[in-house]
Amino acid sequence: MDVSFGTIWEAVARALPDAVAISEPDRDFTFAEFEDRSARLAAVLAEAGVGSGDKVACYLYNGSAYLETVFAALKIGAVPVNANYRYTQEELSSLLDDADAAAIVFSAELAPNVVHATNHVATLRLAVRVGAAVPGAAGPDVPELEELFAAGDRLPARQRPGIDQIFMYTGGTTGKPKGVIWQQADLLHSLAVPVFRPLGVDTLPGTLDEAVDVAVRARGEGRSPTVMPVVPLMHATGLFNAMGALLVGGRVITARRGGLDPKHVWNTVAEQQVSTVIVAGNAVCRPLVEELIAAEDADTAHQIDSLRTILSSGTALSDRWKQALHERAAVTIIDAIASSEGGPFAFAVTSSLEELPARFFPVPATRIIRSDDTEVVPGSGEIGMLAYSGPMPLGYYKDTSKTTSTFRTIDGVRFAIPGDLVEVEADGAIRFLGRGSGVINTGGEKVHPQEVEDVLLAHTKIHDAVVIGVPDDTWGERVTAIVATDDNALTEAELQEWVRRELAGYKVPRRIVIKAALPRTPTGKLEAKWARETVLAEVEASPR
Repeated sequence: MDVSFGTIWEAVARALPDAVAISEPDRDFTFAEFEDRSARLAAVLAEAGVGSGDKVACYLYNGSAYLETVFAALKIGAVPVNANYRYTQEELSSLLDDADAAAIVFSAELAPNVVHATNHVATLRLAVRVGAAVPGAAGPDVPELEELFAAGDRLPARQRPGIDQIFMYTGGTTGKPKGVIWQQADLLHSLAVPVFRPLGVDTLPGTLDEAVDVAVRARGEGRSPTVMPVVPLMHATGLFNAMGALLVGGRVITARRGGLDPKHVWNTVAEQQVSTVIVAGNAVCRPLVEELIAAEDADTAHQIDSLRTILSSGTALSDRWKQALHERAAVTIIDAIASSEGGPFAFAVTSSLEELPARFFPVPATRIIRSDDTEVVPGSGEIGMLAYSGPMPLGYYKDTSKTTSTFRTIDGVRFAIPGDLVEVEADGAIRFLGRGSGVINTGGEKVHPQEVEDVLLAHTKIHDAVVIGVPDDTWGERVTAIVATDDNALTEAELQEWVRRELAGYKVPRRIVIKAALPRTPTGKLEAKWARETVLAEVEASPR
């Protein structure tokens, strides 16, 4: 089936015009409305000169506008690009510049950061605000989305090929995000198992008509998924699963803005009869479970009978939270090791308490390889890297070197090898050890130590710094730092505020240990073990 996601969604909208596709708090959008609004935005983009291959940035909170922007871009063959709404203005401009972005659609609350981009990114032709301007907040003088919908025309539906692209920017080992280039046909094939198999379709439909028949049948039989991404749509886990649900006539539910509100999430699950909740490891799941327990203790237990699946990706989900969920709902918990570069590499799937502790097993397309590209023998105790040979991206945008090192051909087979390290047990189960590149994964967000170190070292009173990730029950890893200074009056809080001025909040070290000097070797290297032990000792001595 050589078509884009947008072509399938157009066909599903024709077949299921009155079925609800997206539900925001207090508002539903049918497939017909989803298609119409996207077609109007597509016309605006086209009128601004945005066309095939141009990049359209989604600098948006979760909501219908995010998916409408993606759909609008797909309609004209443009490339949707995710932009992290936590970015500062400099970080946003840097990403847009790297992407050669032609347009940006942004949430009104983020307008102050967009001013910098409109003044510094030469390729930008159009900026569109979603929502009323925030009083007192600076922002570019640009049109608002609803006004454009009311005043403009709609672009007629037209079939687009599977070679059209979508970018997924992800944290990279150079300290800057990398644009992972997916052809939509490859992304469609990667979703065949998780999206179509639960509906009794073992392979990707061969034609557009067959795909529409699956959607119509699933919706009519009440088997199409109702998916609530608690994670941001700007991340692959949230967006790709939402896109998959819409392929088969499903419904995407979004929560209200303002950070994670566990009570609101569970109330929405009950009100909207959500069947699948998408989380990202302990950082998201822990507060959700704690709310379930608190509600029970208060004799106001949440009604979650509709819930059938909890999907987690980004960081591993601890068994203690899986146990609590299995005790309260008849759910299947799917814990995935995946990346924007390919996969999923492995799953840990549990459907009952009896299946705990959960264990990860590789999918058939995954190999665990040594540094010499031979396979690790299960039970040998050797550490290897995950390598995936299923549907995968073309590579990284404007980074041939990184593409060559991550996407490698071994014995005639192309593999995605992002650098995840594992140990293979005798029965084939794997124990995940983390990313070998040193990237810190905190709550699903990727932080490169060098980027944070550079900001710390820019402080006039800091003469050395090292940033590492330490284990954390909630976030998977916690960003921490050790700095060297001669100023005894310098405080941790001052340094955290210094970093916060330049970088997104999740990159700010949760703990900063202040020393007079760091013990480096004559060649300038610092012992990672010493740094980790120093930070952990500080945390143990003064926990927070």
